[in-house]
Amino acid sequence: FLCALPRREGYEFFVGQWTGTELHFTALINIQTRGEAAASQLILYHYPELKEEKGIVLMTAEMDSTFLNVAEAQCIANQVQLFYATDRRETYGLVETFNFRPNEFKYMSVIAELEQSGLGAELKCSQNQDKT
Repeated sequence: FLCALPRREGYEFFVGQWTGTELHFTALINIQTRGEAAASQLILYHYPELKEEKGIVLMTAEMDSTFLNVAEAQCIANQVQLFYATDRRETYGLVETFNFRPNEFKYMSVIAELEQSGLGAELKCSQNQDKT
């Protein structure tokens, strides 16, 4: 799936790919320019051992700080929760459409869902304050 990271001028898309319980993200532009050689810029490690007993999945992250800061990595991690750990059929439907009917997928629907949730608002606000 992919996540939209708010930037001063619009959004930057990050593509996520699952490998077991790890979710690797890299900027879409890196995939377009470097192909399979594109390195992960953020890796989310999930530990589902407590899921059955406690109903939780622990997560840690590793990020390349030359591409992302902590707030940006957190925004992407929050979007994983938004799109995967949801009861809203329309929200998870975006993941299904992306994976099973890519010709029907609309990138703007990810941005619309992100804006509706309010997840990127704080990041966008801090970026706008950085303008001098």
